[in-house]
Amino acid sequence: MTGSSTEKGRVGRGPDPRAERNRAAALAAAGDLLIEGGWAEVTHVSVAARSGVGRTTLYRHWPEPALLIQELLADLFQVEHGARTADLRRDLIGELNAFLDVLCNPKGERVLRVIIDQAPLDPRYAAVLESCSRKGTGMLREIIDEAKSRGEIVGKLDTDVAVDRLIGPLVFRRLVEGGTFGEGYVPELVDDFLKAHGSAG
Repeated sequence: MTGSSTEKGRVGRGPDPRAERNRAAALAAAGDLLIEGGWAEVTHVSVAARSGVGRTTLYRHWPEPALLIQELLADLFQVEHGARTADLRRDLIGELNAFLDVLCNPKGERVLRVIIDQAPLDPRYAAVLESCSRKGTGMLREIIDEAKSRGEIVGKLDTDVAVDRLIGPLVFRRLVEGGTFGEGYVPELVDDFLKAHGSAG
C-alpha cells in the first residue's frame, strides 16, 4: 500500500507484525465507520478512537482519510483470479465465481451498498464506485476481449455491454433482491450468454 510500513517491511525480516496489526485494525475501523455514518465519519480522530491505533501512526501511513478508504476498498474488493485456461466457458465461470466471492463477503457487501446508495449524490462515492468496478472486472474484460479477437464471441458486442450482461444479474440478485446463489446459477448464466453471443450460439 502506498506510504504504508507493510509495503516494504523490515529489510530481511518480513513485515512488522505490529504494523500489520495496526493496519488491519485501522482498516476494520474505517469500514465500520463508513457503513455506520458514511464518508464524513471516517476521520483520523474517529478511526483512532475505534481502532486503538494512534493518530500519529494513522497520519504517517494515511495523510488523508480518503487514502484510508481507498486502501480499505482495495482490500475488500480484491478479486482472487483463477488460473486461465483455453476454454472460454470455463474461464468465464471461474471469473464470475471469483467476483461472486467478493460480492458475498458480508462487510464488502455492506460497504458496496453504501457506495452505490451515495454515488448519485456525492462525486467521491461515484469515483470510488467507478474505480472498484474497473478493477474488479478487469480480468473479465480481458477474457472477453481475447475471445472477441479469436472469434469466439461473434458480432460487435461491446465489452462494457458484455460485462454488464454477465455481472449485472449477480449484482441485482445479491444487492437488490438479497438472494443467494446455487451451484448452477453461474454456469447457467454463462451458458445463456454464450448461446446469445458465442460463435456456436
